[in-house]
Amino acid sequence: MLRLTAAVFCAAAALAAADDDLDSQMKSVIGAFATVQQNAADPVTSEQAFYQGAIPGLLRRLDPHSVFFDPGQFEQLKRMESATQKGFGSVVSLLPGRVIVLETLPGTPSAKAGLAPGDEIVAVNGYAINRLDLDQLTELLTESRQQQAQLDVRRPGSSGIKHLVLTPEELQSPSVERAFFVAAGIGYIRVASFDDKTSGQLKEAIEKLGGDRLAGLVLDLRNNPGGLLTAALETCSLFLQPGSKIVTVRGRNVPETSEVVPSIATPYGFKLAVLINEKTASASEIVSGAIEDHDRGTIIGQASFGKGLVQSVFPLSEGTGLALTTALYYTPSGRSIQKPLDAARFELAAATAHPNAQKEFHTDKGRVVTGGGGIQPDMVVYPPATNRLRAVLDASGSFTNFATEYLRSNKVTGDFEVTPQIMDEFRVFLSERDIQPGIAQWSVEREFVLNRLKTEIFNQAFGVEKGDEVEAQRDPVILKALEVLGG
Repeated sequence: MLRLTAAVFCAAAALAAADDDLDSQMKSVIGAFATVQQNAADPVTSEQAFYQGAIPGLLRRLDPHSVFFDPGQFEQLKRMESATQKGFGSVVSLLPGRVIVLETLPGTPSAKAGLAPGDEIVAVNGYAINRLDLDQLTELLTESRQQQAQLDVRRPGSSGIKHLVLTPEELQSPSVERAFFVAAGIGYIRVASFDDKTSGQLKEAIEKLGGDRLAGLVLDLRNNPGGLLTAALETCSLFLQPGSKIVTVRGRNVPETSEVVPSIATPYGFKLAVLINEKTASASEIVSGAIEDHDRGTIIGQASFGKGLVQSVFPLSEGTGLALTTALYYTPSGRSIQKPLDAARFELAAATAHPNAQKEFHTDKGRVVTGGGGIQPDMVVYPPATNRLRAVLDASGSFTNFATEYLRSNKVTGDFEVTPQIMDEFRVFLSERDIQPGIAQWSVEREFVLNRLKTEIFNQAFGVEKGDEVEAQRDPVILKALEVLGG
């Protein structure tokens, strides 16, 4: 009894000492603020000192994702969580100083206003496009989707300017963007993000391609920034066996929990290849990590981003809020998805942000997979390399502009191919614009040019999904996946 009483006394004394230490530190903060408020050359409000200074300064030393929200920011965050995306329903090609329409989706504001593939948007709400760089263009188009927009449009073959007024509508942007065949019996599906409809859309896309009759599937998670954890779990349940561990969540003040595939799951059994790159993050890393650790498929591409921090949002007083990192995600083999933090920048949390002591882990079949943050692919494959000619052709919009002119006087069908005559016409087109590659350079780049021309012509003639099917034929990461899947 005496020992228990002594232990309780010691614990109480430790808490009291911690409280005294906190009180002392807070007095120092308040004293510093009082001195600043009285003596600073310019007036400093408490909101400036704490909302913009002290609190963000504390969080900046934790990790890149913990953020303080002042009342206005926190209210905006809550609105964003409940808002649906507005837009006009068009797909455009952004070039330096130019915006070319590639596709207008049926029934959307763009289609209703008469916008058509090949149209060039020359001004938005009075702002001339040719005076803006790509960042400014992106910002202008993003802002224009929030309210009624006035567009000045030049139609191919017409010297006049059409004036269109578009009113944005709430649009559902599917997270499953593309689904088509890349070889006999082998499907390709691109998932752009993870939301509450992703798993349903993914299953529907798989069934349209043949379901379990597929010989293989290429699941493209490149540039997928993540999204809802529940969507990642449901996606894994389409491929992993019931009872398989998907991810473990572990934090200092968060009970350790592991998510597993439900016992009622009926996963597909076809071969699987998952494509990732340096912009594959968060929920998409959970999916690719689980697939890899259970030897369910081959991961191809580049190492993923390495964002495995669990964020929790806490409402605070005075209408403020705090998004705080409270835990980390771990793959089934035990790898931390989060890449190590820079100890110099995030010294308050760098020691705990990557707790893996070991560097090597093992899959279900005993294969060695490495830790260190992010998902390391089983096969490293890089995207197509660029060079001076490719950069010039892309920056000048040559492919898009030629496609627009070609379609003005030619009708194409689904079996269209770029003929030698069309290639010659393109060379003349380039020459008229002072782009004159040498014979050797043209010979080396011939297949690239041919594919890009067909892609852009299909983009404008049939829609960007058909263009993507053409582009997939020269994608080295997809080609490696076909090799693995036997396509």
